[in-house]
Amino acid sequence: MASGGTERITTVDLRSAAEDRYLAYALSVITSRALPDVRDGLKPVQRRILYAMYQNLRLTAGGRSRKSAAVVGEVLGKYHPHGDLAAYEAMVRMAQPFALRYPLVHGEGNFGSLDGDSPAAMRYTEARLTAIAEELLRDIRHDTVEFRDNYDATLREPIVLPAALPQLLMNGSTGIAVGMATNIPPHNLREVIDALTALIDAPDLEVKDLCKFIKGPDFPTGGEILNSRQEIRHIYETGQGPIRLRSEYVVESGGRRNKQLVITSVPYATNKASIVEEIAGHIVARRLPQATDVRDESTDVVRVVVEIKQDSSPEAVMAYLFKHTSLQVNFNVNLTALVPTGTTGVGQPARLNLKDLCRHFLDFRRNVVTRRLEHELRELRERLHILEGFLKLFGGLDRAIKIIRESASRTEAQEGLMRAFKLDDVQADAILETRLYQLARLEIEKIRTEQREKQKRATEIERLLKSQKALWNLVASELQELAKKYGDARRSVLKSGAELVYDAEAYVVHEDATVVVTRDGWMKRVGEIKDPSSTRVREGDQARWVLRGNTRDSLALLSNFGVAYVMKVNAVPATTGYGEPVQSLLNFKDGERIINSLLVGPRRVADETAGDDDREAQPQLSFMARSASDSEAPAGATARHWLVATAGGMGFFCQPDLSETTRSGRRFARTREGDEVLVCAPAEGDTITAATQESKVLSFPAEELPELAGAGRGVILMRLDAGDRLIGAVCHQRERPPIAIAADGAERRLQLTETAHRAQKGRKALKRFKPVDLMGRPSRS
Repeated sequence: MASGGTERITTVDLRSAAEDRYLAYALSVITSRALPDVRDGLKPVQRRILYAMYQNLRLTAGGRSRKSAAVVGEVLGKYHPHGDLAAYEAMVRMAQPFALRYPLVHGEGNFGSLDGDSPAAMRYTEARLTAIAEELLRDIRHDTVEFRDNYDATLREPIVLPAALPQLLMNGSTGIAVGMATNIPPHNLREVIDALTALIDAPDLEVKDLCKFIKGPDFPTGGEILNSRQEIRHIYETGQGPIRLRSEYVVESGGRRNKQLVITSVPYATNKASIVEEIAGHIVARRLPQATDVRDESTDVVRVVVEIKQDSSPEAVMAYLFKHTSLQVNFNVNLTALVPTGTTGVGQPARLNLKDLCRHFLDFRRNVVTRRLEHELRELRERLHILEGFLKLFGGLDRAIKIIRESASRTEAQEGLMRAFKLDDVQADAILETRLYQLARLEIEKIRTEQREKQKRATEIERLLKSQKALWNLVASELQELAKKYGDARRSVLKSGAELVYDAEAYVVHEDATVVVTRDGWMKRVGEIKDPSSTRVREGDQARWVLRGNTRDSLALLSNFGVAYVMKVNAVPATTGYGEPVQSLLNFKDGERIINSLLVGPRRVADETAGDDDREAQPQLSFMARSASDSEAPAGATARHWLVATAGGMGFFCQPDLSETTRSGRRFARTREGDEVLVCAPAEGDTITAATQESKVLSFPAEELPELAGAGRGVILMRLDAGDRLIGAVCHQRERPPIAIAADGAERRLQLTETAHRAQKGRKALKRFKPVDLMGRPSRS
């Protein structure tokens, strides 16, 4: 509202306003929430929690604990005006020994577990600082860091803590900001401090030299690191890269019939209970036939027992579990942190290497030590100045007492002492505050001793401040003392080149199996089907392909989007029910469906189809089977050439790669928008016959259709009238014409009187006969 009560509306550009506000939000998240400071290794909420516990609540390591709710309330009310749950979660993480290599908060009560259990509510738990956390704050009262106003300008808070330890490297950090993230692993304190002192002695050391001291990350949950030294060095040089981390295990005897694999650690930041469920799922689904049972016997120590058969290889079982469960994970390192800029209190995000992290901390530590010494020197000089006044007064103590006695006020006495003994107001005020007995002869000796000691210490500090070498030696010695006090042995073991070989065939139970794939894309694996029409399918669906083979075979699914999906038969869900939709097993897109299915394996039999009618061997123009049993045997799984045809009349020959694929499959054909692949089948013959929805048929020599080396659109196979579409195509021997099938199951053998050429329209050959297309839909003729 403008003055006088009138409204004033300002027109702004929406795009500019949105950009400005989003950038302000992004900057706030980056600098004030998600990324740690490279100097003390803390995010703002962590720093405020530790400062409030130390400065306000006095929750030191040697004191008693207080309710976590009191800590959270103190932090929110004075320093961090955000959600109480976020602040409590941050404090909980600093108390979890499986989250931080060196916990900063000592928690009493339920603070969560490796199984993913949530911590108790803050009203039930208590907390105080750990001894190592106090090392991050011990110099806070010596003017070592800058302070700023809190959110409502009623208090002051530190911009950064005067950390005496390399918190960022020893505990790591993780966070997601806007457009960037950080994921710094924890390290062993002794190794880090050895690297820091080596860098102090030789500032020209490179990352490869520091890697002689820092062998790699050291996770609180232990585990085995599989990266080679060269890979770890590359990660530390570039500031990013994956650390391959897996669980540790031992083999124990479980009796005469079984052995036990005992998993003694889980990878960092994983959920133990979820891992046990994953292992159990693989055992129940019979994907791991060597294992018979799994149970969690953990207490404070991880102990997950996997029962395996006596003749099974423990290495083979663990190789499977490492590949298919979270017992082996990648920790993706991202050494991003806020580095100081020329503006106090403002950090700039940057991706750093190992030397940068060490260098920033050492420079910060030198600055803190320098400011601490300067502060101590100022206090020493102030005290020496007062002691000098006491010594001036000692020779004329009776005179001083007389001056004080004759003075009418404190001010008059202070002025009299200043004139009589040539004191300044600080000295005179200190004398007036001192008890008379402290100026007696015995006490004055204590004053002289104190003066000598403080003068000696002041001289020593002045020497330190004048020499950079002496200052760095002090920093190094303090770091070494902390390493002796808090350092411990490495927990994560370096196992370069110790990855187990995984052979998928070793985990497949070799047995005969039948795969059923329905028209609507549901699939299942059963033992044997005597009557395919009796297998259970969803209402309105029908079994389209019944494929008999072995669990060693692979199942190939070809889709109308021109993508081939190949998976192990053993991976098809084993059930007597409806099965599972293909979308739950493979990455099928909207509108994508199966047009052909076959088995690929070391042995394929071409004459497995039921029945002995000679018509079964005849090529069908449509792939709509008379019954489920008619499409059982995928003869031609080893055929050299395959025919591909689309509903839009395009086609070509290809040699599809039917080796195993990922969930996203492998493309064998491309189509124009609005078109789809209709046929992809083995081609063994000299003639190609195609039919359209309008009952037109075209036959031409197979040699006229080209073969493509890769996925493409092909050439015009049959020219279509407006509104017409291809419903089927087949490659066959000319003397064995194909059979067309109607929606009601009626059949008609095509009479091929003459052979035309590719890209023609064909002739009307199916009068008063309605053939069906791939999905069993009748034509309009």
